[in-house]
Amino acid sequence: MRLNRFLARSGVASRRKSDELILAGAVRVNGEVMVELGCTVAVDEDRVEVGGRRVCLPAGFEYILLYKPHGCLVTRHDTHGRPTVFDQIDVLRPGTVAVGRLDQDTTGVLLLTDDGDLAFRLLHPSRQVEKRYEALVAGKPDATDLITLRKGVELDDGPTAPAQVRLRGGDEHEARLEISIHEGRKRQVRRMCSAVGHPVKRLKRITFAGLGVSGLKPGQWRRLTPEEVRALRTRAGLGGGA
Repeated sequence: MRLNRFLARSGVASRRKSDELILAGAVRVNGEVMVELGCTVAVDEDRVEVGGRRVCLPAGFEYILLYKPHGCLVTRHDTHGRPTVFDQIDVLRPGTVAVGRLDQDTTGVLLLTDDGDLAFRLLHPSRQVEKRYEALVAGKPDATDLITLRKGVELDDGPTAPAQVRLRGGDEHEARLEISIHEGRKRQVRRMCSAVGHPVKRLKRITFAGLGVSGLKPGQWRRLTPEEVRALRTRAGLGGGA
């Protein structure tokens, strides 16, 4: 495992801060000061120390489900001092990151973990992990608009893959759509709806990889159950064990 990742997973600091510790000569591996970035350690064999204190990996990974509120950025630090999702959870390990992103104005399901293999696979296009959204859009899409959304919309970075789209009600002023996609392009649902003439007024991700936010209020979070972790890892092709 790369040394900076080991330090992040051990709760020492983020990967970026861990790199700074390494360059400062504060990290020893088997008694030898390590000052080169990119070096690796044998997790079960090497002794890693930071400032003379031995650090070890936790017994297991961390899996957090957050109901992302409106107005929060999905980043650990914001140069303009705006609120982030990491402000909502004060117990996260430094190595825990968000699996994918939601834009500042989108609410709903957000998974955070330090299980890098799982995060990578859940985001990889080959896994076709479902993301389901509820969108309040301006105007009411007609049958042609819905067919276009379902078949794929031409965007500036290419056509989208087919999507599942349901009209959940509305009038001539606004309508509710349920949209399920497997891609992860930036602001994809908003861009799809704008492309057919119905810009999004409000957007919520209601499920991600089978996980929902039932029982949570915006800003609240919980740890995944062992059953949910096993289901996620199976979905990602990693088997049921963490």
